Amino acid sequence: MIDVKKQDGVWIVTLNRPEKANSLTKAMLEDLAKIAMEASGEARVMILTGAGNVFSAGADLDEARAGLAVDGVWERLSNAVSAAPCLTIAALNGTLAGGAFGMALACDIRIAVPEASFFYPVMKLGFLPQPSDPRRMVGLIGPARTKIILMSGQKVQADEALQWGLVDRLVPRATLLEAALELAEAARTQRADHVAEMKRMIPDVGSNQA
Repeated sequence: MIDVKKQDGVWIVTLNRPEKANSLTKAMLEDLAKIAMEASGEARVMILTGAGNVFSAGADLDEARAGLAVDGVWERLSNAVSAAPCLTIAALNGTLAGGAFGMALACDIRIAVPEASFFYPVMKLGFLPQPSDPRRMVGLIGPARTKIILMSGQKVQADEALQWGLVDRLVPRATLLEAALELAEAARTQRADHVAEMKRMIPDVGSNQA
């Protein structure tokens, strides 16, 4: 349910469970974390995307009821993506919801289709978000807008997400992957250690906050 295509230093990692809105099982999350860790030293760019019209609806409902919603695997995944010493791009092919926010927030760049929406209904469900997600979100959009998403449970549409800085660019669905590969091109042609060193020079204000 996780497809990986590796070519010329670019890894395209696709959530491939469109019949379930790419909802995430624990096995999928563990696979994603492993892929992110394996990218170290080999990939110059890692692109995360989804099959179908939804990036991810978050946790698989059956597994969420069994405890996945509060499992530490979500944090392990987002931290693995953040720590990957390559350029990471979330190519959001549709709605991003719930715990799936973590891996997207941990990416260096987020692009999305105009039809995408963004919501993280932890307040309504009685859960807390992954520990690093509020910090990364505040680093991108500030505390008040973070509270609109996390504490008010509001759904944000793509145009507003772009205005806020939650995503960096809106791209038509037909050219989403092409746009991600264009963003990847400069890093793809360099040595992995050069890409890693440049990434270290650019602070991630969200994850560095106390």
